[in-house]
Parts: sequence; C-alpha cells; structure tokens
Amino acid sequence: MSMNKTNPILLDIPDCFESERLLIRAPKPGDGAALNEATVESIEQLRPWMPWAQEVPTPEDSETVIRRAHLSFIERTDLMLLLVLKETGQLVGCSGLHRINWEARKFEIGYWVRTSFSKQGFITEAADAITNYAIQELQANRVEIRCDARNTQSANVAKRLGYTLEGVLRNDASATDGTLSSTMVFSKIRGVEF
Repeated sequence: MSMNKTNPILLDIPDCFESERLLIRAPKPGDGAALNEATVESIEQLRPWMPWAQEVPTPEDSETVIRRAHLSFIERTDLMLLLVLKETGQLVGCSGLHRINWEARKFEIGYWVRTSFSKQGFITEAADAITNYAIQELQANRVEIRCDARNTQSANVAKRLGYTLEGVLRNDASATDGTLSSTMVFSKIRGVEF
C-alpha cells in the first residue's frame, strides 16, 4: 500500500516504544504536571534555544500543551513524544517527529532534556530510537535534525547518530534573543544512511 495515497489519520502506528533506559510515548491528558515540573526545572537551559520557553509555564499551560499534543498525535499532524525513565517513571525530556510531510515521508526530530538528566546520553538514546521508529513504523524516506548553529550539544547528537550535515541555512531564523541565527540541517536518507 502506498503511503502517499493513505490518509495519515487512518495509520495504526505505535504510540509507545522503548529504548534501553526509556519508555518513549505519546502524551496523554494528565501528563501536564510532569511536563511542567521538567520545564520549570530546565527553563534557563531551554530559553536560549526554544521559543516556547521564554516564560515559565503554569501547570495549566503545560496541561494545555499536553492535550493539544495528544490531539495532534491522533490526527498524525505532529508526533510529540515524552521520554520517561523506565526505572523511576520520571520525565527525562521531550522529543518527537515534527514538520511532517506524509507524501514525501519526511520527518524532523526535535528534542530537549531535563536539566537534571543532561549529559547522560538520554537524548542520543531517544533520538536513535525515534529515528528507527520513523524508518520502521512510518516508512520514512528522510529524517532531519535541525538546530541553531550555535547549539553544539544538539548538533553533537546528530553527529553521534551518523546524520549527514547537509548545510547551514545562514541567517534564516530569529533567535530567542532577537538576533538572526543560522540553522544546521542534518539528515538521514533512505538508500544512503538506512
């Protein structure tokens, strides 16, 4: 069956899978408290890179994000994924597949890690599992990781996972501080890297 003739909302795709240490799952109503706790803890580290992290969210704000993401997952328009530590059930961070083009089967992985879990390999582990999920479950032809050219930690995740740096889009976005920023574009392509 050709995916480009399929209505994505009809696709039966797993909403939960695992990596070595993580349960990676779609958001559900009620997850807002955990998201809020992780976001509030990490706001200073997120602020330079994430436009949505300029203000500290209320618990209601976070639950609204979760419920909208839950609906988007069901509609297959955006696939937010929560990264939950199997051992304790704590929210380690968030990731997902965004800017989806179902006709081309193109997906972009986004991610952030909770400050208390940073520099422990969780995002590399999660992005690897999500890449495999996109390839195997969603029949991806292209998976991208994009990041601010100054965000070396994010770029290093893509490099560790064998993504190819295709180029740098110079002055293509407004950074959270109002300056122009450049974007690094990494990808894996069917028939080349997988």
